[in-house]
Amino acid sequence: MLKPPIVDMFKVFYQHTRIFPRVDIASLLLRRTLLSTARCFSQNASPPSSSLTLEWMQDESDHLKQPARKKPNECSVLLFPGQGTQFVGMGQGLLKYRNVREMFDVAQKILGYDLLSLCLNGSEEELNKTVHCQPAVFVTSLAAVERLICEKPEAIENCVAAAGFSVGEFAALVFAGAMDFEEALYVVKVRAEAMQEASDRTRSGMLSVVGLPKASYSAACLQAREHCRALGVREPICTVASYLFPDGRVIAGHQEALDFLRDNARALHFLRARPLPVSGAFHSALMEPAVEALREVLRHVTVRRPQVAVHANVDGKRYAHEGLVRRLLAKQVVSPVCWEQTLQELYARERGRDFPHTYEVGPGRQLGATLQRCNLKAFRSYTHVDVVTPQD
Repeated sequence: MLKPPIVDMFKVFYQHTRIFPRVDIASLLLRRTLLSTARCFSQNASPPSSSLTLEWMQDESDHLKQPARKKPNECSVLLFPGQGTQFVGMGQGLLKYRNVREMFDVAQKILGYDLLSLCLNGSEEELNKTVHCQPAVFVTSLAAVERLICEKPEAIENCVAAAGFSVGEFAALVFAGAMDFEEALYVVKVRAEAMQEASDRTRSGMLSVVGLPKASYSAACLQAREHCRALGVREPICTVASYLFPDGRVIAGHQEALDFLRDNARALHFLRARPLPVSGAFHSALMEPAVEALREVLRHVTVRRPQVAVHANVDGKRYAHEGLVRRLLAKQVVSPVCWEQTLQELYARERGRDFPHTYEVGPGRQLGATLQRCNLKAFRSYTHVDVVTPQD
């Protein structure tokens, strides 16, 4: 649990190290997002109570007098990846873009180590640790947004929705103006440390599973729990931790349960059962010890209503108000990621209606792969924003 003195210390640190108080990173994104949302969809949306935001809105009042609703194929959706997408070298192609080095400088002050060097030069073992990879994916994803701003600003101006997978949800909320970059990064730091500590308490992990149509994941997990009890494991955990796409799941739990699933994959009608390179059973009850630390730190940071639709991992629905953001971010740690359901919410539309452009901003292309399996028509308008190759 995060003790109050630590929270107070963070507040002092935050006030004295904030290089761009809602100006460069969060403010640039928020400003563009506010304008696009007002033009496209939100004549009735309530802006945050920031005087700076009100000033921006007054500055752009000429543009907002006659908002024009955009066609679906003129709008965009941003997807932010989660843990497991990190790799040594990520971020190399982003350093030339405005704000990116400053973002990593701020990260070094908040995290206490050189995140940029870790991303660029490794080691892979250190980068893959939960305490490191969650902040790394978070910062690199928002740095990729800076590239998108430079190369295709209309993708930001016309953005109507965002979603992030697990820790990627924090990046989506920063992009949407619901949280400040610095505060969100501190929350991610606390979250990663708490999840690592929870993981260290027991042998556990995660298994990526693709099944045949007749596979029953709940029945498979039940058999695995019974196997664990026979081995003497008390209160065994084995449950679906992520809904990726039809017949694609991630299962989390005690290591003995995951070993049982792998050994009996054919009998359980699994086409594939592959261990994930993570340190624990994330998004399961084994993460319960991490919840209170996250809930506590979320009480001490500013959360605003998102200025574009951000969809929650817990149920796939968009956040309606800031109180829900705090509650569901804490709940997310022990709840399955409803990613398939999120994509259904994002791309649901009448037959024959066009789809928005989709941009995956951050390391890896996993979210594009899941979109392809869930909605091929939406995937045809998908683009990955590369975090390695620099612009020519």
